[in-house]
Amino acid sequence: MFDLAGLNAELAGTICAGKLHFSPVTGSTNNDAMAAARTGAPHGSVFFADEQTAGRGRGDHAWHSAPGEGLYVSVLLRPDLAPAYLPLMPLAAGLAAADAIHSITGLDVDLRWPNDLLLGPHKTGGILVEAQSESNAVAFVVIGIGINVHQREFAPDLATPATSLDLAAGYVFGQKTDRQALLVRLLKSLERETRGLLDPAARASIPARVAASSSWIRGKHVEVHGPQPFAGITEGLDEHGFLLLRTATGLVQVQTGGIREKNSY
Repeated sequence: MFDLAGLNAELAGTICAGKLHFSPVTGSTNNDAMAAARTGAPHGSVFFADEQTAGRGRGDHAWHSAPGEGLYVSVLLRPDLAPAYLPLMPLAAGLAAADAIHSITGLDVDLRWPNDLLLGPHKTGGILVEAQSESNAVAFVVIGIGINVHQREFAPDLATPATSLDLAAGYVFGQKTDRQALLVRLLKSLERETRGLLDPAARASIPARVAASSSWIRGKHVEVHGPQPFAGITEGLDEHGFLLLRTATGLVQVQTGGIREKNSY
């Protein structure tokens, strides 16, 4: 379990201080945050749980959220941001999560566009961003992040084989990644990265920073799973954070969906 008083003390001076909402068990932290957002919850509110019974990933894929085994957290933001920049939000969140994981475990995360956290060929986390816009302005954004921390067994039929931070770090039984330290670092990194979205120079640097932290952004033969069923070679990200893909018929911009290495399964 988490030490809530300790968390608030460590988060003093951040947008999240005094706005932590912990549930031992909930359906989905993103659902909790979305509902709270619609009733006026403030910028920086954090919803996290020890277990989710209906955790969600992108495309409403289920996210297995075993009790006490992972980090399941959603952050509510009310940024002064134009809706055109929302596609950069999951990329900024990915950079924050990669920083937090590296800082606590020393592991290097491979960011798979648009929202997957990989350690080598295995997935250890994912990001789900949901937003509501009104009159050409962003009313609120909810950033949900799920990270496998202590798990040692996974379903064998996953589209991407999974791992946890403990497994990837080579921890033996009795050694565990500190979930509280990981949460603190994640929230601080997320505040920094999302604040950068409000600065034109910092915002413009996000696609290049993601590309530098990813083996998937350039030179990877992939298939796109989603409403744009393309296959081709990745050629970077554009200024909006969309994936550029060289296909048999030319260069295309992929705005949504997920990617998998072609012929990898």
